[in-house]
Amino acid sequence: MDTMTGQEATAPEVIVFDVNETLSDTAPLGRAFVAEGLPEHLARTWFSEVLRDGFAVTAAGGAVSFAEIARDGLVRLGEQARLQAPEAAAGRLMDTFLALEVHPDVVAGVRALGPLAELVTLSNGSAGVAEQLLERAGVREEFSRLLSVEDAPAWKPARSAYAHAVARCGVDPARMLLVAVHPWDVHGAHHAGMRTAWIDREGSAYPGHFAAPDLRAPDLPSLAEQLGHRAG
Repeated sequence: MDTMTGQEATAPEVIVFDVNETLSDTAPLGRAFVAEGLPEHLARTWFSEVLRDGFAVTAAGGAVSFAEIARDGLVRLGEQARLQAPEAAAGRLMDTFLALEVHPDVVAGVRALGPLAELVTLSNGSAGVAEQLLERAGVREEFSRLLSVEDAPAWKPARSAYAHAVARCGVDPARMLLVAVHPWDVHGAHHAGMRTAWIDREGSAYPGHFAAPDLRAPDLPSLAEQLGHRAG
């Protein structure tokens, strides 16, 4: 679906990528959970709870790092499952999370998008994790900045998180395009004045209670094709 019209149809100056799940492929986490004696589906539950708790801390006016919340959640899951060494299991699972690879479409998509706009990341995790992920994929040089909410007042989808990216890039938010797999991220960026693109690799239905994305695509090369037509 393509909804940009008029002035909004011009190519963006900056493309802002979410990192966790948008660029990184979290599928190996399920297998790692099984290896520790935990159900595979708990990997997705755990990640959702990390986001939930981070959002809750932000809403209450606090600030806790993604890594701190993530590790605490893993330890508690291990304790609930009565693992013999929940702390050690949590450490191994965090190692798996920190060593994830990108989705199969990311390298080609990033290289296709690079000539169209400045590329940056904006993650609720650390910039260091994003840097290692992109270096492993061989596309770190395509990104001018790796931004993290650890340097911003709050987690996404708080408006101040996107304002941090706007300030660092020095570009009008209307000339920035947020790319994410998470509808809540698209919603937050929209209300911060950015244009948005939803990457829907799973053929999902977009939630009606969130602001609709300006663009949607099944993968990054498809998004690059859409933007390339605009630039041409």
